[in-house]
Amino acid sequence: MKFELKSTVKFSSEIEEAKGLIEDLMERANQDLLKRGVPKDIEQGGAEVIDFSVDGDELFVHILSDRYVRAHDALLRLKKSLNQELGPEYHVGVREIEVVEYLIEFILDREAREDFSLPYVDEIEIREKDCRLFLSELNEEQLKKNYVDRIIQRVREKVDAQYYEGKDEMWKLIWESDRKEMVWEEDPTEKMDERGWIKRGPTKGKWFYRPRGAKLLKTFEKIAIEEVLKPLGFQEVIESMMVPFEVWIQTGHMEGIPNEAYYISEPVTRDPEEWEDVVDEIKITREVPEDKLEKMTETPKAGVCYAQCPLIYWSLRNETIADESLPVLVYEKTVPSTRYESGGRQGIERVDEFHRIEPVYIGTKEQLLKLKEDLISRYKHVFNEIMDIEWRMAQVEPFYLQQAGTGEVEEEEGLGTIDFEAYLPYRGSREESEWLEFGNLSIFSKYTEEFNIKSQSQDEKLLSGCTGIGIERWAAAFLAQKGLDPENWPTSFKDHFGEMPEGIKLL
Repeated sequence: MKFELKSTVKFSSEIEEAKGLIEDLMERANQDLLKRGVPKDIEQGGAEVIDFSVDGDELFVHILSDRYVRAHDALLRLKKSLNQELGPEYHVGVREIEVVEYLIEFILDREAREDFSLPYVDEIEIREKDCRLFLSELNEEQLKKNYVDRIIQRVREKVDAQYYEGKDEMWKLIWESDRKEMVWEEDPTEKMDERGWIKRGPTKGKWFYRPRGAKLLKTFEKIAIEEVLKPLGFQEVIESMMVPFEVWIQTGHMEGIPNEAYYISEPVTRDPEEWEDVVDEIKITREVPEDKLEKMTETPKAGVCYAQCPLIYWSLRNETIADESLPVLVYEKTVPSTRYESGGRQGIERVDEFHRIEPVYIGTKEQLLKLKEDLISRYKHVFNEIMDIEWRMAQVEPFYLQQAGTGEVEEEEGLGTIDFEAYLPYRGSREESEWLEFGNLSIFSKYTEEFNIKSQSQDEKLLSGCTGIGIERWAAAFLAQKGLDPENWPTSFKDHFGEMPEGIKLL
């Protein structure tokens, strides 16, 4: 890697008289200060001031460096040294740092397939695997906050993403059930709609579940809790539907799914008088004046729940968990998940708002690998013996982590994500149709590190994971194979379901 930085350092007053001291400081810095951090076995490395000049209250600095001491880090070191040495004698201090030109050169792992742009970057030049970045608009605060390294990492991520062709690239079959006899090939959503079990919601991608549809969802929820979670010792928690951006940044969701999130805007004031103009127009026109509403709401700082796990991790941020409480086993089921699916909406299995149970677990690797085996065993019991469906398991990488470019594909044995997929007969043959992902199970090292969650003994780092249970997707998988007629449902499922509600008769 190569870094070449031209910068102007502005002082509180003129520094012409300090030229001699500045020259001496630069010579000493090149010998010591700008070499700190270079491995001892590297003879030529670090940063070097190759040119500088003084003009009034400004110091121009030209720095060359390698990966051991980035040029912008060298500049920040120089600022501190300049303040320490010029301040006492000349009573001046650095007021501002301005990047004039910043050239960064490095080698990519792969050649870019197409051009792209990035914030804070004037130009990106890629020839085969050689990449050159030209920057000029970063301020001191942005240099301190490590924008440069993140820009470099983002370039690598965007090039890698050009080679990503979809989930199949990250998919590996690890288990499949026996083939089952299908009782029909109808889309269950369409048939439930026709029979009045459900009704399309008043806004896009939403469904209203009438008594029979609601009984189905509640039955799957009950099965998940009684047959999977309670036998393994999970405890229920309740969280807010609002998730601050800072939490999503820590989990990777803010980078991975910003195009799928629903955002929350708070009122700028609660004063009724301030809202009177908006209310007047609503009463007169029977419409919401969007232009006026926009002025009366703030820029979003939070989003609606995408998945419940981020706030569960947040609730344990910087906490030390007693050894006797490990593994932590909790689940949340009160908050609906909301995702902007746009044109991707289908039936109840792909909607903008859905209901899911989010079990989260935190513990040592040994504890979570044992839990993983126990969870899979309980899931097999439910899917094979209670629901009697045809399904399979595959090793994958979570979509939002792919999009975030976190490189979170866990290489350690037993870690990573397993998807549960069910065959939907109405979509076509088993071999050619898309199966439905109706659940998953993950173990990661990312979140305990991000949220600084530790154990009492601290003998071993903690891992964490979750196993999302989408209630609508369980229902879609079951009904696609078993139909809507309870006579075709397995006895074990009907025992949990009980009597079919009368429903609502409409004329």
